[in-house]
Amino acid sequence: MTERVLPLVVRIERAAPPQRTDALEAAATAVVRLLDRAQDRAEDGGEWLDEVAEWQDGRIRKVVRRARGAEWRRALALPGITVTVRTAEVRVHPPVPLDDWPRDLARLQVSGTDLSDDAAPQEAGPDDVVLWINPHLEMTAGKAMAQAGHGAQFAWWGADEADRAAWRERGFAVRVRTAGPARWDALAASGLPVVRDAGFTEIAPGSATVVADAPWLPVGVPEV
Repeated sequence: MTERVLPLVVRIERAAPPQRTDALEAAATAVVRLLDRAQDRAEDGGEWLDEVAEWQDGRIRKVVRRARGAEWRRALALPGITVTVRTAEVRVHPPVPLDDWPRDLARLQVSGTDLSDDAAPQEAGPDDVVLWINPHLEMTAGKAMAQAGHGAQFAWWGADEADRAAWRERGFAVRVRTAGPARWDALAASGLPVVRDAGFTEIAPGSATVVADAPWLPVGVPEV
């Protein structure tokens, strides 16, 4: 089996970088939209089905790279899906072999994704799909985007067809929020899906990075 990785490209122009939370939410939504596209074409063996199936049988590894100007335009010319969330544009491409990226993606930089928010994001609502970030870890926006993508994928896996249909009607919108320390401890012990990082970059192997919370998952967000 070919080991595959999911490429995500975030547009970061020098003069107008996106807000951090917008980029994380765009990345998470992009992952789910790709999964939905592959499922939608499954019956006729259509778009990206084999690539997505082979990738999901492995470690669901995701790598975020940045692009601007002509780099971004070249990324747009490759197969993929672009998601815009407020200030952020993220393009997800079908999974590629770990050691055989398309040239126009392989040449993009992984570093340089240190984004910030100008203001605190609004509180998530009770019906939102929320990806809670571990407040005890320091991650670049690129690293956190990949982790949010993992969390969104866990929420997708936990949804039945009715849940997915309702989520689809909302454009697969997610909210990404950093939990307070007390809430994080409660979330991590709640039984909700927890993303644990493989430790390739930035943080220690096995670190809990994200908890996925959605209305259809077995335990709701705790009140703390």
